[in-house]
Amino acid sequence: MPRIIAISNQKGGVGKTTTAVNLASSLARYNKRVLLLDLDPQGNCSTALNIDPTLSKRTIRELLLSQADLKHCIRKTSFSNIYLISANLTLAMVETTLNQKGKASTLLLKEKLVREELKLFDFILIDCPPSLGFLSLNALNASDDILIPVQCEYFAFDALAQLLSTIANVQKRDNPKLNILGILLTMYDPRTKLSMDIQSEIRNNFKDHVFITTIPRNVSIPESIANGMPVSHYKPNSMGSLTYRALAREVIERVEKIK
Repeated sequence: MPRIIAISNQKGGVGKTTTAVNLASSLARYNKRVLLLDLDPQGNCSTALNIDPTLSKRTIRELLLSQADLKHCIRKTSFSNIYLISANLTLAMVETTLNQKGKASTLLLKEKLVREELKLFDFILIDCPPSLGFLSLNALNASDDILIPVQCEYFAFDALAQLLSTIANVQKRDNPKLNILGILLTMYDPRTKLSMDIQSEIRNNFKDHVFITTIPRNVSIPESIANGMPVSHYKPNSMGSLTYRALAREVIERVEKIK
């Protein structure tokens, strides 16, 4: 059965989508079959894989509203071993629509992701929106693990504290087995004292919860997104590609230890 991992942080701009896409690609290079589930109305996962989200007819919205079956929402991408359930701006209104029907539930996504139908996948990565609202809570309740990208910048601790509080509430109420797979330091720049201080402080406070791998600021990463492909396809030997490959290895090892 697949391992479902939510990639979440309510703070925007920390590298959630970038991590989702590039971790998926790196896992695929380890011969893992990966389903990317875009839960952000901006639809950036689709764009990063050279898919126009506005043209998608069967998206996560249709799945949540029971207007399409799970198998019909999954689409192949042009990248080997990577599949996608896309999202677009129509997802932004799904909570309102469900409330009007009296069907809004933070367990809805868990009900829709029937594991028996997803058994061909090794990993399902959920790209969460930059909030701790309805969609993110659905993701946390549906997941086995959470991976938390944290940018090496001043307000990192505030956002992390809020998210950890939410995780504790989810564990207490609906998903007691939700596991913190790891905290991922992103956009690290060793040339700045702030980046070095934030990394040191987070590692000192959270110990083994922090991935050994740190994602650096590397021009190849945003360039690859702009070109509609993971960095491992855009510049496979770049520092960005190599660090995401190292992260994938860590993720596989951590999941194997849990199992």
